[in-house]
Amino acid sequence: MTAVRAPRTGDELKSLAERAGRDLEEASALSILTWAAETFGPRFCVTSSMEDAVVAHLASRAFPGVDVVFLDTGYHFPETIGTRDAVAAVMDVNLITLTPRQSVAEQDAEYGPRLHDRDPDLCCALRKVRPLEEGLTGYDAWATGLRRDESPTRAGTPVVGWDEKRRKVKVSPIARWTQADVDAYVAEHGVLTNPLLMDGYASVGCAPCTRRVLEGEDARAGRWSGRAKTECGLHG
Repeated sequence: MTAVRAPRTGDELKSLAERAGRDLEEASALSILTWAAETFGPRFCVTSSMEDAVVAHLASRAFPGVDVVFLDTGYHFPETIGTRDAVAAVMDVNLITLTPRQSVAEQDAEYGPRLHDRDPDLCCALRKVRPLEEGLTGYDAWATGLRRDESPTRAGTPVVGWDEKRRKVKVSPIARWTQADVDAYVAEHGVLTNPLLMDGYASVGCAPCTRRVLEGEDARAGRWSGRAKTECGLHG
C-alpha cells in the first residue's frame, strides 16, 4: 500500500474530514479504515481502551503494523492490562502504551488520595486527556471505537469527523454498528475481548469509576455511576 501524504494544515485536514464524513457514511468499517490508512499512512493510529480489540483487528487488516495506542491510567483492571498484552502478542499491530506524567502515588501526594472520587474531571484530565493529547502529536488522524448506540451523548458520532480540540481527523469506523454487529464480528474472527464483558460490565474504564450495569441500562451507565459525568473528556 502506498500512502498518500495527508494535508499538513489544520484547515485542509478539517475540510478533508468533513468531506469524508459525508462520502463514507454508508461505507463499511473496513473501507473507512482502508481510506484512513491510504490517506494518512504512518500519521494515522488507532486508540483502544482494550474493552475489546475489534477496531484494532479491523485496522490491522487495512493497515498491517498500524500503531495502536493504549492509555495506561494506573487505575485499570488487571483484565484490561491482560487484554492489551494479548493484543500486542497476537495481532499485527504496533502497540504503544501512554502513561500520565505522574504515577498514582505522585498524584496522590500532590492532590490527595482518591482524586477520582473528589474531582473525577480533574483526574481524567491528568490521567487520560493530557497523555492522549501529548501522545497524538505525531499523527494527523486517530481512530476510535465509538458507536452511536452506546449512549445518547454518542448518537451523533460521525464515521469521520473533525476533532477541534486536537486539530486532527477523528475516525469512528464502527459508529453505525450495533452491539449485535460487534458480537457477530468478534465471533466470526475470534477477536480478543476483555473478560469483564462476560462479568456484567458493558463498558470498561478505570476500576474505581466503573461498575456492572443493570438490566435495561445503557452501556455507559456503569461509568461514573451516580454522577452527571458521562465522558472522560477524550471524546467531548
